[in-house]
Amino acid sequence: MSEFNTNEMMTVAAARRLGNGSVCFVGIGLPSKAANLARLTHAPEVVLIYESGPIGAKPSVLPLSIGDGELAETADTVVPTGEIFRYWLQGGRIDVGFLGAAQVDKYGNINTTVIGDYHAPKVRLPGAGGAPEIAGSAKKVLIILKQGHRTFVDKLAFITSVGHGEGGDHRKQLGLPGEGPVAIITDLCIMEPEAGTNEFIVTSLHPGVTREQVIENTGWHIRFADNVTTTEAPTATELAALRDLEARTAAAHGQAGGEE
Repeated sequence: MSEFNTNEMMTVAAARRLGNGSVCFVGIGLPSKAANLARLTHAPEVVLIYESGPIGAKPSVLPLSIGDGELAETADTVVPTGEIFRYWLQGGRIDVGFLGAAQVDKYGNINTTVIGDYHAPKVRLPGAGGAPEIAGSAKKVLIILKQGHRTFVDKLAFITSVGHGEGGDHRKQLGLPGEGPVAIITDLCIMEPEAGTNEFIVTSLHPGVTREQVIENTGWHIRFADNVTTTEAPTATELAALRDLEARTAAAHGQAGGEE
């Protein structure tokens, strides 16, 4: 059970960032996998909210989309989407927004819209959904995605969801509440915003990962904190819970879920 892969390390590291009892607005995919792992391990009282209206969702398998019936069936209650955004999110009641991304930059801004020119894109991505509002209004934001030159870019083709804008106090200048992104968790490391600049720097390397690997897989001149730590490896309990969740999801849907 002590052996684990990079995807498992990423999911476990992200799950650990959710505190027990926190109210979390969850994105589909990797964020949902990490959030539900937290619920199944150290944070049984975490309140998971999805864009379609479920509050306190406790799915036994990972949802295919925000419209998956598993979310509504296992929720404490279901409310209209408008209430989710206006009362819960914009009302300041969301502790953590948990988001994925197609691309991210050094200030935690996210692109889920297009790759290439907006009017003639190379790739048309799924789009914004509720991510701009989550990124803008949640008290804190966590971002999870696999690391590579195509995903960690120096300049986004399109800013779908604002993180720290142009860095420094730009987010505050824009009038956005909350702290914005507080961590980017990848399959290689954990990044956190540097005090003052709000540029994301590496604060923790996952076991076996080198600085050179992180540099090679980052599209900007990535910097490292003065005291970079090593991420604690997944425990047997965490791995068992994650693998059981993936197995149940695969049996239900034919896929493990959260693999994008």
